[in-house]
Amino acid sequence: MSVLSPEPPSLNYSKYPQELQGPIKKYEDFIADRLQPDLQQVLGVRDTIYNRMSEYLKLKTHIETIRKQGLEELETKVDLGSDFYVKAFVPDTTYIYVSVGFGFHLQMTLEEADTFIDDKVKHLEKLADKHTEEANEIRAKIKMLYGALMEVMNLADEK
Repeated sequence: MSVLSPEPPSLNYSKYPQELQGPIKKYEDFIADRLQPDLQQVLGVRDTIYNRMSEYLKLKTHIETIRKQGLEELETKVDLGSDFYVKAFVPDTTYIYVSVGFGFHLQMTLEEADTFIDDKVKHLEKLADKHTEEANEIRAKIKMLYGALMEVMNLADEK
């Protein structure tokens, strides 16, 4: 059984009456062509949100490290993408630039960044929860449709 959604029953359409074969196939196609992709898309968006939360929480950890160690300047490595790192020197840690969304970055003090990160993570948690609920609703629809298909097939088998 898949973690994402219930498994479809294995069907041999020929054993069912002609008038049931079409609707059974139609509902299976709806599940495979509509609900499963919708579920994948919602879970993908949720994973993206979790990744963003992780990045903000990493930044919060770095801010705490700067504070605890009383660093006024900082030598670090910066990921330019695809795990390609370069050395970077920060001469003044009083201010940092924080991504606030839509490609914008704001200069903030460490305290302002802390507050912003807390608020942003709360917001992202709500978004992730919303997408989790949406994924659960889609899973429930898939399960309900498979259950209905099984009922129809069981009734047809009894005839």
